[in-house]
Amino acid sequence: MNPGRTLLVVALGAFVTTLDNTIVAAGVPSIGHDLSLDLATLQWVSIGYMLPFAGLLLVAGTLVDRWGQRGTLGGGLVAFGLGAVAGGFATTGALLIAARVVQGLAAAFLVPALLSLLRTNLDSRQRAIGATLWTACLAVALALGPTLGGLLSEYLGWSWIFFSNLPFVLVMLVLLPATAGTGRVRDAKRPALAAMVLVTAGLVLVASALVGLGDDARLSEAAPLLGGLALIAWFAVRERRAREPLVPRDLVRERVFTGALAVQLLWGLGVSGIFFFTPLLHQDSLGLSPVGAGLPLVLVAVAIMAVTPAVPSITARIGPHRTVCAGLLVVALGLLAVAAINHVPEVPPRIPGLLLIGAGSALTTPLTSYSLEIIEERHAGTASGLLTASRELSSAMGVALIGAVLTAVRAARLGEGALGGPALATGYTAGLVVAAALEIAGAVLALWVFRAPARKVLPAVTTESAGSSSRGE
Repeated sequence: MNPGRTLLVVALGAFVTTLDNTIVAAGVPSIGHDLSLDLATLQWVSIGYMLPFAGLLLVAGTLVDRWGQRGTLGGGLVAFGLGAVAGGFATTGALLIAARVVQGLAAAFLVPALLSLLRTNLDSRQRAIGATLWTACLAVALALGPTLGGLLSEYLGWSWIFFSNLPFVLVMLVLLPATAGTGRVRDAKRPALAAMVLVTAGLVLVASALVGLGDDARLSEAAPLLGGLALIAWFAVRERRAREPLVPRDLVRERVFTGALAVQLLWGLGVSGIFFFTPLLHQDSLGLSPVGAGLPLVLVAVAIMAVTPAVPSITARIGPHRTVCAGLLVVALGLLAVAAINHVPEVPPRIPGLLLIGAGSALTTPLTSYSLEIIEERHAGTASGLLTASRELSSAMGVALIGAVLTAVRAARLGEGALGGPALATGYTAGLVVAAALEIAGAVLALWVFRAPARKVLPAVTTESAGSSSRGE
């Protein structure tokens, strides 16, 4: 297989699966206006992509082994492209959300299949290049997504947010025969589909309850919440009794690894929800254009890229527990800084807070590297998949949780006679405070978890080793 073409396919895949998340957030205000969607439905435009992505990712690596790289990538790319076309032509919220679900399911197959190419097509030096390229493409997508989404929404229409995926899909399909093999792993284990469906259904019900609770605070929303929690509890009991659980018991017993998942969940719950609602606030409350609404979020990505190169030396100097703790506290400080000036209808006072959020987020990268170092090599692929899934899960639940806070406070202010813009701003401020509290809780947990002595320290597991089991990000 041609190494250059392999790297190109991996780079395009990393870019488009990440861009499809960040670019949509910037277009949500325009989508809501054109399709007359309420805030609860708009949240599902994002959640509908991330929850299926997180849920299916737990078994997608095994399915890649069973179906082969070319079959999985080909089917995933076609499904991703069809979802993009359906999203671009959607005329109702239901059709748009359905298209997003299709894209999320497809992305769950694309990520582990693409990473498996690093192992099968490249030597050790080229794998290191591929892993770096993957990370760089994620950062570029994060930086460009908000602005590109705003540009497309303002000048071509929000449908082009979805249509913009198609050139990437077509190029990857053309390159597929020269990069992906048709071989299958004969002794690949059976995927734990029942467990995956169970936990995903539970999470969907919990997210639905949170979105509905924020919308009108009805007690009837307790039904899906209790149902979701019951399914998750059933999943936990089933996992304890299963001969081959979805999550290996060795990982469950590793306090550092499970703690890292919990800390990452708290980080995503706070930051992801705020990012989703920021363009909406900038348009509806500050009166910015779609381009202007998404542009400030680029500062967060710039800060992440600026600070990330210094993280290894900082970690070596003060340890991973203090590095992650400090990062989360800096994120919390940034969120509170934005909350303190949110009553000012201008962008410049928000810049210091946004830069702090980005810089602090960069300092949380040891969550992944350190937690992978202490697990056994045979679990590297599963562990990487769980870390990736937890990122998507925290993003989805963050949109639902911060959305519940924001919409509840906004509804209360509207009931008092406030105008729509100020009411939204007040709800956004409440969301910022809740998000900051989540980051502080994560900082305390990180300080405790990462001080736990590691039972076994292995060489650092990089992205390509995650691909060895066809899972991860």
